[in-house]
Order: sequence, then C-alpha cells, then structure tokens
Amino acid sequence: MIELIDTHAHLDEEAFDVDQAEVIDRAEQSGVQAIITIGTTLASSRRAISIAEGHDIVFAAVGIQPNYVAEAQPDDWNAIVDLADHPKVVAIGETGLDRYWDYAPIELQQNYFDRHIELSARVNKPFVVHCRESETDIVAQLQSHTRNGQPLRGVMHSFCGDTTTAEACLDLGLYISFAGMLTFKKNEDLRATACQIPLDRLLVETDAPYLSPVPKRGKRNEPAHVLHTAKCLAGLQASSLEEFAQQTTANARSLFGL
Repeated sequence: MIELIDTHAHLDEEAFDVDQAEVIDRAEQSGVQAIITIGTTLASSRRAISIAEGHDIVFAAVGIQPNYVAEAQPDDWNAIVDLADHPKVVAIGETGLDRYWDYAPIELQQNYFDRHIELSARVNKPFVVHCRESETDIVAQLQSHTRNGQPLRGVMHSFCGDTTTAEACLDLGLYISFAGMLTFKKNEDLRATACQIPLDRLLVETDAPYLSPVPKRGKRNEPAHVLHTAKCLAGLQASSLEEFAQQTTANARSLFGL
C-alpha cells in the first residue's frame, strides 16, 4: 500500500458533517498516514483541534485565513496564539494574501500575515501560506522575514503560481504543495512548473472538500483522494509512485514534526 500524507484539508467544513469519521477511516484504509486539518478562523481552528483530538492520524493548524481577517474580533488573535501551543497543533495558518476575492483590505491581510509568520517562529511550528493573485506581494513579504540567511519554515499550499514564484519560495526555504488543480486538463503551465520542483521539497494535499482531482472532479474531495494528485505529480517528476510517496511523506514528517 502506498503511504501518503494529506498536508492540507478542511475536515471541519459542513460538507463532512454527516460522515466525518467515515472519511477519516477511508483515508487511513487507503494508506494516508496523517491528515492536517486547517483552521481558517478562530472557531474553525478550535474545531480543527477537536477533530485532531479524536483521531490519531489527524493533526491541526490554527490561524485566520486572509479572507476572514476583516471579520476577526479583537480577542481572536490572542486566542489563536494560545491555541498554537496545543500538542496536536503542528502548523500556523492558513495565512497569506488574497487579491482575488478582496474580502479584506490588503494592508490588514499583510498585518495578519506578519503575525502568523512571527508566531510560527515563536512556537517553532511551520506556517501555511494561501496565495491567490498576490505572488509578488507574498514573496516580498516573506523576504522581509529572512534573518542572516536563515531559511523560513513553511509551505506554499495548493500552489498555482509560476516557476519564478516557485523558485523564489524555494530559495527562502519553503516547501511547495500541490492539490487537485494539478490534474486539471487546462493546467499545463502548472504541470510544467511542478516538473521543476526538487522532490525533497514537494508535498501533496487535497484541500478537501475542494479541488477534487481527476478522476474525482465534480465530486466532494476527501483525503483518500490525495493518491490521484500523487500519481500525477510522480509522473511529472519521472519518479515511481513508491519513491515519490516515500519522499513526500518524509518531507511532511520533517516539516510538521509528525
């Protein structure tokens, strides 16, 4: 059985309300060794921890996603800081910038992005970056956090940028994670970029319940489907699926301390 880690899912979403436990069981039976369920608000982060506490293979990330920072209450960030020390929390985020939806002023998004990066360093847990139509801004802000050439510890989640952005993020020490979008027929440029990423810096994810990969496109995504993205990415890397799974699983364990 191929062993993989789904480094980014949203198990607290309403789409999983009726069968969350069964979804996690299916993932485990299909060879998924761990699932990181990601917080997007304070309430979501608390739910992520609760789910992780109930399942050995589930871990949590806590944070306020950029599209929700304008809705955050004054005490929400302090509560996130407190949650960051929980033993089942393995990452901070998701954080980053989003100019596509533009639900929050970019200056406020940048402020929260800084907070997450700083909290990540303080608790020695990696940060998870959401980036949508803001590649140049993201790279510049990440570069502002480098100190004495020390690499940053984080991951560009569901990467959909170009090779230039990927190279800049790799230079900063980040990992690059791909989701189901990689398998979509139209995304030839993204696949071309994926070919250029060193195998020891790659991660795979589902972003479930979103972005179902081919051949599950159009259906609800779930962590067991990470295998389809892994097969696509292994092929692009000219790697056997076994070698690819072994390396990306090792990458995830190293980054998130699993």
